[in-house]
Amino acid sequence: MHPTPTLAPFPAPAPADAPAVEVADLRRRYGSFEAVRGVSFEVRPGEVFALLGVNGAGKTSALEVVEGLAAASGGTVRVLGHDPRRERSAVRPYLGVVLQASGLPGDLTVAETVRTWAGTLTAPRPAGEALAQVGLTGRADVRVRSLSGGERRRLDLATALLGRPRVLVLDEPTTGLDPESRRTVWELVRRLVDDGAAVLLTTHHLEEAEQLADRIAIMRAGTIVLDGTREEIAATQPATVRFVLDPAAPRPPVPAGVEVVSAAPRVEWHTRTLQPVLAGLLAWAERSGVLLHGLEARAASLEQAFLAVADGADPS
Repeated sequence: MHPTPTLAPFPAPAPADAPAVEVADLRRRYGSFEAVRGVSFEVRPGEVFALLGVNGAGKTSALEVVEGLAAASGGTVRVLGHDPRRERSAVRPYLGVVLQASGLPGDLTVAETVRTWAGTLTAPRPAGEALAQVGLTGRADVRVRSLSGGERRRLDLATALLGRPRVLVLDEPTTGLDPESRRTVWELVRRLVDDGAAVLLTTHHLEEAEQLADRIAIMRAGTIVLDGTREEIAATQPATVRFVLDPAAPRPPVPAGVEVVSAAPRVEWHTRTLQPVLAGLLAWAERSGVLLHGLEARAASLEQAFLAVADGADPS
C-alpha cells in the first residue's frame, strides 16, 4: 500500500458539496444516428458511478462529452461546474482519463512516457510514484511496444493519475488485466475515492461494478433504462428457486405470485418474495416426506438485471 497523496483543491467557484459531474438530457448524434438520447446523471465527490451496457449502448459516446473530447448535440454537461469542452483549461488540471485505447508512443520507455505526460501538467506527482502505484517500477526502462496488454493498461492508468485528479473517467480500465492486477486497480480507485475524488466508470466486468460502484446506470440504445444502487437494480428482477423431484413424488403447491418457469421433475420458480416462498416449500417437503434434490435458491442479481435490459425486457 502506498500513501495517498494530497490532492489539488476543487477549482473555484464549484463548492465542495456540489456534484463533480452533472449530465442533463445529454444527446449526441452522428449524422442522422442518435447514439445518446437524453441521458442524465450526477456523480458526487467521493463516489463511483458506473455506466453499464452492451457494446453500442452509447456509454463511450457519453463519456467522450464528459471528457471534453466531443461536443454534445443537446443537453448540458458540467465537470466541477465548468463545460469540459468550452472551458477545458479550467477542467483539464483536475480531470484524469483512461480511454479504451490510449495510443501511447511505442518507441518511448515507460519512464519516458510518464515524464513526457507529466510535462503537460501543472503539478504532477513524481513519475516514480505513479509507476509504483500501478506496479510498473521494474518496467521503467522497457519500451512501451514491448509491454504486455495488461502492462499497457496499467501505464494508461499511471498517466491518468499523474495530475492527482479530482474527477477520474475510466472507460473499460481493466480490460486485459489478470485478476490480481484488476484488484490492484480497484484498490487504487478506492483510495482516490476515499480522498474525495469522483469516478465515472464503464466496464463489462459486472463484478467490477459490484465491487466499486456506489450507484449504477444501465444503458440500452442510447438511454438509461435502470439506475440506482446495486441492490435497487437487482430488486427489479425476481429471485429463482430450483429443485428436482423424484418421478413418484407429489407436486408442491404453487404459492401465490410465483411464476412457474418449468414444472416437475425439474422445477424452476421465479418469485419476488423469496424467503416466505422458500420457507413454505421446505415446510411442505418436511410434512410430505419429499426430497428436493439439488435445491437452489438465488436472490436476484445485477447480472440478471443487466441481461434483462440487454435482451430488451421490461426491467420492472
